[in-house]
Amino acid sequence: MNTQQEHVLGAVDERDIRFIRLWFTDIAGQLKSVMMSPSELEGAFEEGAGFDGSSIEGFSRISESDTLLLPDPSTFQLLPFDEEDPDLRTARMFCDIVMPDGNPSQADPRQILRRQAKKAADVGFTCQASPEIEFYLLKEQGFPLEMAPTEFGGYFDQAAHTPVPKFRRRAMRALEDVGIATEFSHHEAAPGQQEIDLRHADVLAMADHVMTFRYLIKAVAMRDGVRATFLPKPFQAHPGSAMHTHFSLFEGDNNAFHDPDDEFSLSDTARQFIAGVLTHAPEISAVTNQWVNSYKRLQFGNEAPTAATWGASNRSALVRVPMYRLDKEVSRRVEVRSLDSAANPYLAFAGVLAAGLKGIAEGYELGDPAEDDVTSLTRRERRAMGYRDLPMSLDQALREMEKSEFMAEVLGEHVFEFFLRSKWDEWHGYTEQITGVEIRSALEL
Repeated sequence: MNTQQEHVLGAVDERDIRFIRLWFTDIAGQLKSVMMSPSELEGAFEEGAGFDGSSIEGFSRISESDTLLLPDPSTFQLLPFDEEDPDLRTARMFCDIVMPDGNPSQADPRQILRRQAKKAADVGFTCQASPEIEFYLLKEQGFPLEMAPTEFGGYFDQAAHTPVPKFRRRAMRALEDVGIATEFSHHEAAPGQQEIDLRHADVLAMADHVMTFRYLIKAVAMRDGVRATFLPKPFQAHPGSAMHTHFSLFEGDNNAFHDPDDEFSLSDTARQFIAGVLTHAPEISAVTNQWVNSYKRLQFGNEAPTAATWGASNRSALVRVPMYRLDKEVSRRVEVRSLDSAANPYLAFAGVLAAGLKGIAEGYELGDPAEDDVTSLTRRERRAMGYRDLPMSLDQALREMEKSEFMAEVLGEHVFEFFLRSKWDEWHGYTEQITGVEIRSALEL
C-alpha cells in the first residue's frame, strides 16, 4: 500500500465517509459508477473491484467479462451536497480499468489518454489543458411540455431578476469543493446559455475534471429546479455549445510554446504542434465532435470552425492563438475550437495531443494565419483560398476516421473498431428517420 492510498484510508476514517463512489467512463463518454462501503476500499486498492465488463457497451466480450476497477487515490474527493446529512457523506475516485492478469484494458478511455501523455513525457513534455465549457440551462414550459431556455440574457449580461447568477456561483463553489479550480463564469451569447472556464491542469486530470464538471453542473441545476444540457446544438435559432480548449506543453517549468522573438511569441514547437492539429483535424473530428448533433453546431453555429485554419485572435479559425500578454511565458498557449461540450474528453484530448505531438516529431510546417472570417466564407471561397474543409456531418467524419492509420494507433484496435461500429449505428439510426420537415415539404407529391 502506497502513501496516497494510506492517506485516502485515513481521510475516509477521519471524515466519517459512509460511501465511496468508484467512477469510470465508457467509450462513448458516459460516466459510470459503482458504490462501495469504506470497509471494502483497502481490498479495492490492493486487488481491484470486480465487475462485469461485458455489460458495459464496447468493453469486453461475455467470455472475457471479468474486469477490475483500480481506484486512483490521487482523484479522491468528498462530494458536495451531503454535508448536512452525515449518514450520506460520500466520496468519489476515478478508476483505471484492468484485466484479471493486471494489464490495462484496451477499452479504457482514460488509458488511451494516459498513453498519449506518456508519449509526451518520453520526449520531455507535460501537457496542460484548460477548457471553456458552454452549456444551456433549461426549464419545462407549455403543453405538451417542452424544454426552453431559463431566461433571455445575452453575452456577459448581468441579470438581476433571474436565478442564473446565483446558479453559477453555486456551481463554481461545488467545483472548488472537489478540487476543480475555476477561472471565470459568465452568461454566453444565447438565451439560457452559460460558460464556466477551468484553470489549466495536467491533461489527464483535466479530462477527469470535465467528467466531474458535467455531473456537478447537472446536480446543481436539478437542485435549482432546472436542467442543464451539454448537447452541442439544442436550439436551431441559437448558437451551439463548445468546449474551446487551451493546450500548452511544458519542459519542466518552461513553456515550450513560448518564443519572445516570434511575432506571435510562438516557438517552433508550438508552430509544429498547431500544424499537426490542422493536418490531422479531419481524422480526429469523430472524437472531438462525436455526435450527429455536433455537426449542427459546426455547420450552423456562430464562430464554429468550418476549415482547418489557424489565426491570431481569430475566433473563426480551428486553432486560435490568444494575443493577450504576449510577453508572459506561462500564458503562451493555443486554443482548439472544434471540441464540443458533449465529447468524451479522454478521447478528444488524446486525439488533439497525439496530432500535435506528431507534428512536432515529424517537423510539420505551419502556413500563414487566416485573417478572414472563415465561417462567413462559402465552401468555394474557402477552397479558392487554400483552406481545407472540416467534416460537416458525422458521416463524413467517420469516413475520414475509417481510413486513418493515425487514429487506429491513437485509439488502439479495439476502441477504433467499436467506436466506428457504434457511431455508424448512430448515423444510420438518424438517417432512417422520416422527419416533419420532409413530410411538410412533400405534401403535394
